[in-house]
Amino acid sequence: MSTEGTAQIELAAEQQYVTGLHRRLDDIRAHVVHRLDEALASSAHNPQAVGEREAAVQLYTERIVALDAADAGLCFGRLDRSDDVVPRYIGRIGLSAEDGREEPLLVDWRAPAAQPFYTATPLHDLGVRRRRHIRTRGRTVVSIADETLDLDALDDPGAAERAGLTGEAVLLAALNATRTGRMTDIVRTIQAEQDRIIRADARGVLVVQGGPGTGKTAVALHRAAYLLYTHRERLARSGLLIVGPSPTFLRYIADVLPSLGETGVVLADVGGLRPGLQARGTERPEVAEVKGRLAMADVIAAAVANRQADLDAPVEITVDGTPLRFTPTDAARARARGRAASRLHNEARPAYARRVIDRLTQRYSDKLGADVRGGANLLDDADRDALRREVAAEPAVHALVDRLWPRLTPERLLRELFSSRKRIAAATPGWSDADRELLFRPATAEWTPADVPLLEEADELLGVDDSAQRAAERRERARRRSDAQRVLDLLHGSRSLDNETEDGSEELSAGDLLDAEGLAERQEEADYRTTAERAAADRTWTYGHVIVDEAQELSPMAWRLLMRRNPTRSMTVVGDVAQTGSLAGASSWAEVLTPHLGTQWRLEELTVNYRTPAEIMDVAAEVLAAGGATATAGRSVRSTGVRPWGLQVPEAALPDAVAEAAAEFDKEEGTLAVLVPHGRLDAVTAAVRERLPGMSDDLTDGPVVLPPEGAKGLEFDSVLVVDPVGIVEEGVRGHNDLYVVLTRATQRLGVVHAGDLPPELAGLEVRE
Repeated sequence: MSTEGTAQIELAAEQQYVTGLHRRLDDIRAHVVHRLDEALASSAHNPQAVGEREAAVQLYTERIVALDAADAGLCFGRLDRSDDVVPRYIGRIGLSAEDGREEPLLVDWRAPAAQPFYTATPLHDLGVRRRRHIRTRGRTVVSIADETLDLDALDDPGAAERAGLTGEAVLLAALNATRTGRMTDIVRTIQAEQDRIIRADARGVLVVQGGPGTGKTAVALHRAAYLLYTHRERLARSGLLIVGPSPTFLRYIADVLPSLGETGVVLADVGGLRPGLQARGTERPEVAEVKGRLAMADVIAAAVANRQADLDAPVEITVDGTPLRFTPTDAARARARGRAASRLHNEARPAYARRVIDRLTQRYSDKLGADVRGGANLLDDADRDALRREVAAEPAVHALVDRLWPRLTPERLLRELFSSRKRIAAATPGWSDADRELLFRPATAEWTPADVPLLEEADELLGVDDSAQRAAERRERARRRSDAQRVLDLLHGSRSLDNETEDGSEELSAGDLLDAEGLAERQEEADYRTTAERAAADRTWTYGHVIVDEAQELSPMAWRLLMRRNPTRSMTVVGDVAQTGSLAGASSWAEVLTPHLGTQWRLEELTVNYRTPAEIMDVAAEVLAAGGATATAGRSVRSTGVRPWGLQVPEAALPDAVAEAAAEFDKEEGTLAVLVPHGRLDAVTAAVRERLPGMSDDLTDGPVVLPPEGAKGLEFDSVLVVDPVGIVEEGVRGHNDLYVVLTRATQRLGVVHAGDLPPELAGLEVRE
C-alpha cells in the first residue's frame, strides 16, 4: 500500500478513537447536568438542605465548565511505548472507560504518565518508541505528525540543532500562526525545559529567568494548572494568586487557565491587590521608586506612632458645667496604657479612651464630691458610675480622644501624611529634603499602584476597632436565640396537646432534635462563594501558592506585600532582569529576594526563544549589549527570512509616516501594535486613529498604540516601533525599554524615526 494510503488509514483510525473520546465526554457531561438539575430542583424550604444544595450546584457548575473547556482540542497526542501494546493517548483532561478498565481512555496532560510526551528524546526515549501529535479542529482530526525516537534520525543534517524540540513541525506551526490578541495555551507543544519547570516541586520559591519569547508566561500559567491538579485539595482551600504587570496583561492571559479547565484562580496586578480599590493613578517614576523602598515600612510605622499624640499644655473639658483639667501627664499615661494594650493603633484606642475617661471621672468625682460634702469625697460606687457615664457621653471628651488618638483608616493615614510636609518630615528623620518632597501631594490625588503596598502596610499597623461591631453581633445572636426558643416553645406546646400517635408511640418533634442555639445557627447566612471569590475580597487572605509574572518590575515594598500574602513561601517568580523598566524594579534576583528569603530560593532558566524570529533577535541582541545587561538573549528556533527595517522621516512628518506604515502592516494577517514613547503618544495615536478608524484599546480588535511599559508581556504579529532614541532617553532604564519593544513581534518589525538611529540599530534594513 502507498504511503499516502497508509496515512489515510492512520488518520481514520485516530478519528474513530477521538470520536469515542468525545462520546464518553458527552456521557459524563450529561450525567453531571442531570445531577445539577436534581440539585436545583431540591427543596429550598428545608433549612437543612439549603447549604448542601448550594455546594452541589457550585461543584457541578464548575465541573461542566471544565468539561466544556476540554471539548476543544480534547486529545492532542499519543505515545507508543516499547513495553506496552496499547498506546497511551494524552489530552486536556483524564477520561476513564465506562467499564472501569485499568488503562484510561485519555491521560490528563498533567499526570505523571503523560510526562514522556513532553520530555522523551532520541537520546533518552523513556520507553517511548513513537510520539504522535494529533491536530483537531472541533471534533475532527485534521492531521497527525509522528516522531520516531530513533538515534538514526540524528544523522539528518541539522537534527542535532532541533533534537531538543518536541514535535518540531507542530511547534513551528503554532509559532507561525497569527495571533488573536488573547494568549492561548501551549498544552500541545510544551517543550522539555518548560515541562521541567511546570512540574517542579511546589515547595519554596522558584525563580524562572528567561529572555523574550522563551515562554515564561505560558510556563507560569501551565504551572498554575499543574499545581491545581496535583495539589487540588490544599489549593481548593487556600487558593492560588497570579500577579501580572498591568490590567491589559491580565486581559491578555485571561482565557488560558479556563481553556485548561481551571477557573478558581485570582488574577490581579499590584494596583488591584487591595480589595475594593483599583489604583489606576499615575506618577513620576522617581516618586514610585521612593514609595517602593523598604524604608517606607519605617515611615508608615512612624506616621502611625505620630498620630498617638502628646499634649503641650493642659486642656479644659466642661462636663455639665463643671470644668475638668486634662494635663500633659494625663495624656502621656493614657498613651502608655493604649500602647501596652495592643500594638495595633485602632485596637488600642478603646484602652486609651477608657484611661482618658477614668482620669476625667476621677477629677469630676473629686471636685463634685468636695463641693457637695465640703471635704472628703463621700460619693459611693453608684455615684461614680453615674459620673463616668456622664463623662463618657460628653462630646468634648470624644473630641479630645479623636484629637489625641484618632480612629484611622489606611486611606486617611496616607492622605493626611502625604498632603502635609510637616507630617512627612516628622515620619522621615534622616531623609533628604528632595526625597521628602517626592512624597508630597494633594489630598485629592488618585491612588497609584505604588500606594497599594503602603496602604496594606498601614493596615497591618492600624488594625480595626471592631468593639461596636462585636457588640452588635452579640445582640443579634441573642435575638436569634430568643426567636428560636419561642419557636421551639410553640412546637413543644403543640406536641403536648397530642403527644402520642394512634398506636401509642411518641413522635419526635423539632424540639427533640434541636436546641435554641442549634436552630439559631441554622438561620445564619451561609457563605457560598468560591475560594477565589472569598480570597479576592479578603485583605488578610493567605494563598497556598503565588505566581508573579514580569516579577522584575516589583518594588521592595510590593515584594513585602506578596510575602505577607504567602507565609509558606510557596511561590513561582517569573521574569527577565534584562527587561526591567521600573526605577523601583530589580537589577538582579538576589537584590530583591535576599531581604525576604536570604538564600532560600532556587533559579531555573529558559534558554530557547520560541516567539521572536532570528532576524529580529539579531538586532535586539545588540540593544541588550549596549544597555550593559549581563543576561543573554535566548536562542531563536525559527527564521522567517523577513528582515526588520528602519525608515527615517522629517520630524514634522513623523506622525503621518507612522500612520502610513501602520496601514501597510495592517494589511497583513494578524495583530499589530504601534509602540511609542510617552512624549509622542498623543500625536501618534491621533494620526493612526485618523488613518485606521478601527484602532482600539482592545488587543483583539484592531491595531493598538501603546507606550513601552504597556507592551510588557504581550506579543503581536507585527510591531511598529516609533522614535527609538526617544524611548531610550525617556525611560529610566531606556535600553531595557527599547529591548522590550523590539522583541514583541512574532513576524514583522519596522522602526520609524526622525533623527539618526543609535549605533546598536545599525542592523536594520534601510527603507527609503
